[in-house]
Amino acid sequence: MKGSILDTIGSPLVQVDSPEGATVAAKIESFNPGGSAKDRPAMEMIRTAEREGRIEPGDRLVEPTSGNTGIGLALVAAARDYDLTIVMPADKSEERQQIMAAYGADLELIDGDMTDARERADELEAEGATQLGQFENPANPAAHYRTTGAEIVEQVDNREVDAFVAGVGTGGTLSGIGRRLREAFPDVEIVAVEPERNSVLSTGESGDDDFQGMGPGFVSDNLDVDLIDRVETVRLEDAEDECRRLAREEGILVGQSSGAMSLVSQQVAREIAEPDRECPEIPGTFDSAPTPEADGGEVAEDCPLVVTVFWDSGERYLSTGLFD
Repeated sequence: MKGSILDTIGSPLVQVDSPEGATVAAKIESFNPGGSAKDRPAMEMIRTAEREGRIEPGDRLVEPTSGNTGIGLALVAAARDYDLTIVMPADKSEERQQIMAAYGADLELIDGDMTDARERADELEAEGATQLGQFENPANPAAHYRTTGAEIVEQVDNREVDAFVAGVGTGGTLSGIGRRLREAFPDVEIVAVEPERNSVLSTGESGDDDFQGMGPGFVSDNLDVDLIDRVETVRLEDAEDECRRLAREEGILVGQSSGAMSLVSQQVAREIAEPDRECPEIPGTFDSAPTPEADGGEVAEDCPLVVTVFWDSGERYLSTGLFD
């Protein structure tokens, strides 16, 4: 038995379609109670602020978000009895707005992008609300270091992680997991992913792109750029095609950013694949036979492993026409 819905946060690491001679595995973050990876920093930011005496149940909180952090905060605020106002660009999906409202959050939609949302949140903070600051709050990457990254190290079951692929939004996911994996696997290649038409890391300039949850148009304070070995960009149209493929061919329903990370993970896996080496079979899978290890024999030699994170569920993108 769990003491709270917040105690259920965590996700499986699942092998996805992989090229011969390599394995691609994704953390399926839709398993979290709020449906995305952002449940983790949402809980950590509120818990840290409580421990530091900056907030207590009943206080008013405010946060600018493109959606998933707002949902995670709405979940935690409901469980911990906070009044929460979310400031979000009006072009984000209807499902995100509805989910936050269902948790009891007040939603303020604005015309503009995340920069405009941050300015409005600053105004509400000046009026007395407490802003948690996902873009600069160190509790954001700390959550992923402590939970997501640690889970991956345990879940790879003594295999070496050769590459880690993560989309860039607040920078918390890449920075937190990246630090933990770099400690466990010093040679791991860390690959950042951003929208092709809003590629701040690649070009130094922001652009206009409809990616939801990736590419905020600026470099967040929480993004540890020193961890990044390379940056790849993805077109929104290609990411959406990959979302449809994942749903229809692998039974994995994810949103746009996850589609982008899947494409780049496949690309990296093809680059480092060693077709002459056999990848170990995952024990206990739907159609697997007993493994050599179970019979007391030798396990197949390891092959290159690429790990990524599928941030959320495709259910919160249905109104965008993504799966039409």
